[in-house]
Amino acid sequence: MGNITLKNVHKAFGATVIIPDIDLDIADGEFVVFVGPSGCGKSTLLRLIAGLEDTTSGTILIDGREVTDEAPAKRGLAMVFQSYALYPHMSVYNNIAFPLKMAKVDKDTIDRKVRSAATTLNLTNYLERRPGQLSGGQRQRVAIGRAIVRQPKAFLFDEPLSNLDAALRGTMRLEISELHQQLATTMIYVTHDQVEAMTMADKIVVLNAGNIEQVGSPLELYRSPRNLFVAGFIGSPRMNLITGAEAAKHGAQTIGVRPEHLKLSTASGTWKGTVGVAEHLGSDTFLHIQVDGIGQVTARADGEFAVDHGDQVWLTPEPGKIHRFNEAGEAI
Repeated sequence: MGNITLKNVHKAFGATVIIPDIDLDIADGEFVVFVGPSGCGKSTLLRLIAGLEDTTSGTILIDGREVTDEAPAKRGLAMVFQSYALYPHMSVYNNIAFPLKMAKVDKDTIDRKVRSAATTLNLTNYLERRPGQLSGGQRQRVAIGRAIVRQPKAFLFDEPLSNLDAALRGTMRLEISELHQQLATTMIYVTHDQVEAMTMADKIVVLNAGNIEQVGSPLELYRSPRNLFVAGFIGSPRMNLITGAEAAKHGAQTIGVRPEHLKLSTASGTWKGTVGVAEHLGSDTFLHIQVDGIGQVTARADGEFAVDHGDQVWLTPEPGKIHRFNEAGEAI
């Protein structure tokens, strides 16, 4: 079991509040992603769950048992860090086996668990190598293997892919997601990359200045952002947020339209604009358009959409895909 519950969890350093009172429930087997900009408190929240930081007040429960004041080793959790934290002088085998040796597990059990983890992570052929002989992705898999052998109640990942290049990050996202399916164990994953959050999570927790702005599935947050912060953070490219007279026409202080929900035409439409920068990505082209009376708007077009800098185009928002927000920035 790996149910984790936070009740009124609060963290402050002196007079500086990092995490205001937070309530959160993570179900057994869920893949939950904490996402938000740098400094929003997501890593601190993860460290509170792990026991690496002391709570100022509040309660943390694992499977109904209070662990607020328990040492990290007694919580039954395994953490994978941004830095792989491998022992450079040890082989892959011994790095994975290390926590079991420290727990004085017998050699046969250690061997069985290490080889099982290596098979799961495609590391069998690398067990005799040292970390310096591995790629970044392989080293991260070793770090995950060291966590797997402990058979934890939950895995805690603290931005584990940020040191990898773009191609490896994509590969490792798939591998970690597949690992979650195989192990069916609770995973909490911290990232500032909303693409990672959208592609990996069962449930996303959006954090801002220590506050939980919204909790929900990726599609729930995409389709129904609760406020302007979530609307602007979830989605790539980000949602166009428009104020002024155009928003007032819709009875709102601000309206939001995603780039993919704008129909482009060179003949006619709702908003007229002039094409600026065009980002050609192959299957898609993202156009940055200066719209009359509105300002710059980003639109997603087919990769074959023929348009040049300075061309006039028309944009039409898809019916039912315009998000409205009030003066407080809350969805209406």
